[in-house]
Amino acid sequence: MTAPPRWQGVFFDLDGTLADTVELILCSYRHTMEVHLGQVLPDERWLSAIGTPLVSQLRGFARDEEEVEAMLETFTVFQRELHDDMVRPFPGAGALLNKLRTRGAHLAVITSKRGVVARRTLEVCGLWNSVDLLIAVEDVDRGKPDPESVEQALSVLGLTDFRREVLFVGDSPFDLQAGRAAGTLTAAVSWGPFERQTLEAEHPDYFLETFEDLLRLR
Repeated sequence: MTAPPRWQGVFFDLDGTLADTVELILCSYRHTMEVHLGQVLPDERWLSAIGTPLVSQLRGFARDEEEVEAMLETFTVFQRELHDDMVRPFPGAGALLNKLRTRGAHLAVITSKRGVVARRTLEVCGLWNSVDLLIAVEDVDRGKPDPESVEQALSVLGLTDFRREVLFVGDSPFDLQAGRAAGTLTAAVSWGPFERQTLEAEHPDYFLETFEDLLRLR
């Protein structure tokens, strides 16, 4: 019997997919809103756009570009102070990456975070040495849900002609939209902040309840 084809590449979102960072992000958001707006707004307002570039999210709250820059500084400094104590990998993330590498898959992380923060998150989670490529927000002109970051990963890893053998795994609608627009297959994970109904509306090719589910796909 012929063995099933292996993935040529598996691309992952970072926050809410490989790394459990949502509480850190929300703490930073609450602090930033209190400092600049004098009130803590509902978490749902932030969560609805989580996964898009930070500056884009802050523009939804700031009154002008000067305040966007001030909010960005407040958010970044506060997050940096708490980061290492609050970030952890989701159970099984490291084992999954190692198994995929053993099977010959090229592994990329595609994130709306700045590169220096994303690398630190991967290092704290013990995942940095398991990925081949990191595409961060400053590496592209248009962040997710635009497919530019996925297209760049395909190009760098030599997978442009194999996009239907590449899986993009994420926890947000923006991940799924980016992957689909780039022509890869997509998988939504159940352990992020978005409700299943929201993710299913994007018609992912797969829905993962655990990391092990991914290994059973191919």
